[in-house]
Amino acid sequence: MEEKNSQDISMSVKLGRLLLKYPVMPASGTFGYGEEFIEITDYSLFGALVTKGISLEPSKGNEMPRICETPCGLINSIGLENVGFEKFKDEKIDFLKKFNIPVIVNFFGKSIEDYAIMAEKLSCIDGISALEANISCPNVKEGGRAFGTDPEIVYEITASIKNCSPLPLIVKLTPLVSDIALIAEVAEKAGADVISLVNTFPAASIDINKRKFKLSRGYGGLSGPAIKPIAVKLVNDVYKAVRIPVIGMGGISSWEDAVEFFMAGATSIAVGTGAFNNPYLIPQITSGIRKFLQENNFSSIYDIIGIVNN
Repeated sequence: MEEKNSQDISMSVKLGRLLLKYPVMPASGTFGYGEEFIEITDYSLFGALVTKGISLEPSKGNEMPRICETPCGLINSIGLENVGFEKFKDEKIDFLKKFNIPVIVNFFGKSIEDYAIMAEKLSCIDGISALEANISCPNVKEGGRAFGTDPEIVYEITASIKNCSPLPLIVKLTPLVSDIALIAEVAEKAGADVISLVNTFPAASIDINKRKFKLSRGYGGLSGPAIKPIAVKLVNDVYKAVRIPVIGMGGISSWEDAVEFFMAGATSIAVGTGAFNNPYLIPQITSGIRKFLQENNFSSIYDIIGIVNN
């Protein structure tokens, strides 16, 4: 069989109404506001730029230290540090807009009302292509339990955002539930256009000589290769449960890892911790996927999405 020309292979994907030229993007929180990596990587090879989480008011985050390495992973307890909506609007969005690729703004709130207000405010800013709601945050009014663990609240928060914004909505799920497929189905019924998963897993590391936790807060979120097999399984669970696209993430550090997520059902993937070690990783993954498709005589990235379920 004659091998396809690499330029004839379609790498573009659709996330609801959002068209991406490439199916690989940074995970929220890992590329800051885009300014931090501009000197060392080529954003034109990104499917989209994804901001770190934005809230109504600025947040200084948790006290240092708030990152530590573990075998095959990284624990972070940043505490959702961000500049707040007003500074983002006035000082950050213009930089992101100039690359002529989709801008996805991740955001969060302390209440359902906060999410709705943020969605409405962000929808008024020119240059934002889609919203990603982080529902892994604690619900202050309900005693601190994460929004994303309660199906009723997931439905209410998703519906409230859709009522306030015409932009495509990505709902980012927490893995800390007994049935993530159920939560994804609820988000879909409430109007979500895309599901993204997984967020980090709670973890801790102890310095045995100092006899104390390595992070100031004690625990944080585990990311990196250690969580990849779990993430692949959860992405497949959600892919089989919903009809909307899925963005997969969790421990992707090579093009081979990315292909696993596509085969599990992801329409697009996001890279986080792996890019800290290798800031060129996103374009390298895109190149590796294209070569894999060419060598296996596939015409499009869609040829392998969910293929393990066929």
